[in-house]
Amino acid sequence: MAAESANHRRVAPFTEKGFYLSELRDRTIAIAVPAGLLREQTALEPVLKDLEANRTRVILISDGAEALETLAGGEPLDAERLATLPGRVWRRLGQNLRVGVAIEGGAGFGAACCRIVLALGIQKLVWVDAEGGLIRADGERDSFIDAAELRDRIEEAGPGGPHAEILVCAEAMLSAGVAAVNLCTPAGIADELFTYDGSGTLFTREGYVAVRGLGLDDFDAAADLIERGMVEGYLAPRTPEQIERVLESAFGAFIGGNHLAGLGTLLTYEDDRAAEIASLYTLTRFLGEGIGSHLVRFAAERAGERGCRFVFACTTSLRVEAFFERNGFRKVERAEVPEAKWRAYDPTRRAQVKCLRRDL
Repeated sequence: MAAESANHRRVAPFTEKGFYLSELRDRTIAIAVPAGLLREQTALEPVLKDLEANRTRVILISDGAEALETLAGGEPLDAERLATLPGRVWRRLGQNLRVGVAIEGGAGFGAACCRIVLALGIQKLVWVDAEGGLIRADGERDSFIDAAELRDRIEEAGPGGPHAEILVCAEAMLSAGVAAVNLCTPAGIADELFTYDGSGTLFTREGYVAVRGLGLDDFDAAADLIERGMVEGYLAPRTPEQIERVLESAFGAFIGGNHLAGLGTLLTYEDDRAAEIASLYTLTRFLGEGIGSHLVRFAAERAGERGCRFVFACTTSLRVEAFFERNGFRKVERAEVPEAKWRAYDPTRRAQVKCLRRDL
């Protein structure tokens, strides 16, 4: 009920898909699809319709000219005359928000895509691949890789390693100024573009993570994360009014300048010269990427600036408890945190909660 009640505060109902579509509105993105996968239009067509309705311009790049013509709704442009391609694409976009660009089949698909994206000055490429995102040695998906880590991966994999062509081309594009490259399967393209968790691997050029206070435009996304955390049981239940109070003192970790990867809030207890790190939540896509540690570091520094003697956190989750211990917190009795913390606190949850504290 808390999630439903909170939504009435907003100008319009917030959705993950709407959030990502708003970022893409009136922008141009490229989608590169090999000919063999371009025939699988069942997953691609609905995404293209969503982008079209969103006023997002899409450049479809493929070596399958016939299927490309069907999907783009017109004869594809020839990529051979690269110098004149920007003008020809711009003219075609005046007639249709989808434009197909055909390249020669065979080897060199990635290099050709790279040349086209750079010639057009596009900031985002979605690379559709049969295998989808990168998989780590432990079997888990690598959902996010920044430019520095990407260079390390290329060196480790060598010329004949898995996804070698994709890695090298992605690194070249990021180095040349492209902001982001998404790698996913045809079936996963909607989740990769329109959901927090994604379905593939996101490569970005920007710094690894930046933590800052939330602006008003960040509130919808942050409130949605808080509500997700409550539903999953990681965050304590809060009323809509309590969520508003949290947002007023919240801070977020942003990937690539605008991807909200996690958030937290710092609640100060002036009489005790203490501060609580609350509503700490990291998106599943970015678990294991150090986002939580960046948030804790930011909170501790801010608490120190406010003259606090210690910071603390409370949780019922063993995983969250272990996370705080890895970040220098120790388990303490409930009496070792401010008494004001427990005023009007749910007695049942209080009996289950673990307290962790880090002296400053």
